[in-house]
Amino acid sequence: MEIRIGQGIDIHPFREGRRCVLGGVEIPSSRGLLGHSDADALTHALIDALLGAIGERDIGTLFPDTDPALKDADSVEMLRKVWALAAADRWSLANADLTLLAQVPRIKPHVQAMQQRLSEALGCDPSRVTIKATTTERLGFIGREEGVLASAVVLIQR
Repeated sequence: MEIRIGQGIDIHPFREGRRCVLGGVEIPSSRGLLGHSDADALTHALIDALLGAIGERDIGTLFPDTDPALKDADSVEMLRKVWALAAADRWSLANADLTLLAQVPRIKPHVQAMQQRLSEALGCDPSRVTIKATTTERLGFIGREEGVLASAVVLIQR
């Protein structure tokens, strides 16, 4: 059996008037994350972790922000495309562990829906996708509620 680990990190600032999408779920908020796609930092970190594990380049190479077709794109659909690359090469997901660093929004009420949405895109049981959140105790850009940082680690096998 061959196993690989991948890690991904993504950061997005908040912007008034944007939808707030994290883990493929829209979170009620007056501010969303700024980006070319839906700016789903949690899903972007997961995509980069998977790309690293399968030996591909980063999310910006595969889904460039200069592509008008990706304007406001659903990041979970991008995740599906990346997972299709992995599955075509016979990889299966052992687990994905995601952490959101954010003062706001609170995601606890949405974690189960996020796990469901991401696990569907990955074709796995929701128990293989864990999602956690923490604050920075009001330190730095996250503590000032200027943006979020998401981190993901994946373990794949074949």
